[in-house]
Amino acid sequence: MASGDASLKRRLGLGGALVIGLGSMIGAGVFVVFAPAAAAAGHTLLIGLALAAVVAYLNAMASAQLATAYPTSGGTYVYGRERLGEWWGFTAGWGFVVGKTASAAAMALAFAAYVVPTPGLVQRLVAALAVLALGGVNVLGVHRTAWVTAVLVTLTLASLMLVILVGWPGTGQGLPSLACLVCVDNWYGTIQSAGLLFFAFAGYARIATLGEEVVDPRRTIPRAILLALAITVLVYAGIGIATLSALGPERLAASTAPLRDVMVAAGFGALAPVVQVGAALASLGALLTLMAGIARTVLAMGRNQDLPGWLATVHPRFSTPHHAELVLAGVIAVVALATDLRNAIGFSSLCVLVYYAIANAAAFTQVGATRLWPRELNVAGMLGCLLLAATLPWQSVVTGVGVLGLGLLGRRLVRAA
Repeated sequence: MASGDASLKRRLGLGGALVIGLGSMIGAGVFVVFAPAAAAAGHTLLIGLALAAVVAYLNAMASAQLATAYPTSGGTYVYGRERLGEWWGFTAGWGFVVGKTASAAAMALAFAAYVVPTPGLVQRLVAALAVLALGGVNVLGVHRTAWVTAVLVTLTLASLMLVILVGWPGTGQGLPSLACLVCVDNWYGTIQSAGLLFFAFAGYARIATLGEEVVDPRRTIPRAILLALAITVLVYAGIGIATLSALGPERLAASTAPLRDVMVAAGFGALAPVVQVGAALASLGALLTLMAGIARTVLAMGRNQDLPGWLATVHPRFSTPHHAELVLAGVIAVVALATDLRNAIGFSSLCVLVYYAIANAAAFTQVGATRLWPRELNVAGMLGCLLLAATLPWQSVVTGVGVLGLGLLGRRLVRAA
């Protein structure tokens, strides 16, 4: 281990872990992902949402089961190493780090887009500054991360509830699509929408990656993961129905700010700024918890020399992986200057679906007291991940597979040297 490496302190109870899970899922994704999903699925968007929720639930069960057996930082990177071997663990860890780094940069850009509406250098600089500021918050300690996230989640949920209340009555144009919901004439597009919508669900892994900082992890982690996912599914279902009802699938697909457009279509345009503020806060909440989760995976990979060992250093006062946090903040700030929000969604989904496929495979191997649920759920979860990944836009698949392959090749070359 690197000099200065130490165990992280267990400071998160059920409430703190639940808040971090909610902050990771109910983030900027819900404000942007419904438009590309509607473009893929049309009137069967809600079926895609249901498929994404089912796969997310299966993955959550696997993550919860593994986290109770391995309550340490790193998530599926650790589980894959312990249950399947070093290479599987590295593939999961590398996929998580690169996929979520792109996602974090996209969340920073989403925040900047609401603060500085005009695209350009100023907008990107605001995104970079937001990343650096939140990196500082994470260095100060996970309990501060949970407190800030709780404030952001509360305000975000308030803005989403406003959209649901206003949008559900609808303008009438989306109702025929809801009535024909069961008439699936484009299964490929529907499944592709599920893969895209999965982007907005994947935050529950953050609870598992913080396993070394959770009090009574065997009891707390499964409860926090399943509670956070259940709340998120209900909120997303409400948003899905509201957007379809108010805008219809065609207008929803063409929208660059669908939740704001719901307010305008329903005759409440004066309240649209409330939704914009909610989107900005959601972006910050998602970015904050994303960075915390990625840093813990980097910490675990540094401990095993899959990344430079000095990244595993823990701050003596704040008990945080401060080297990992600071380096990560710098990398994300740089990526935010060049990435695109919508393109990042598919790339991130591909990498994270691979991550969860490995989690399900690792959970399948558990026996005895460490097994909490039937193996069939792990098989279904792994197949679901692979199906959603295969139907993502081909550009995302090619890019994701290429980046994962480069990581594996790099590790092979380093080990052979």
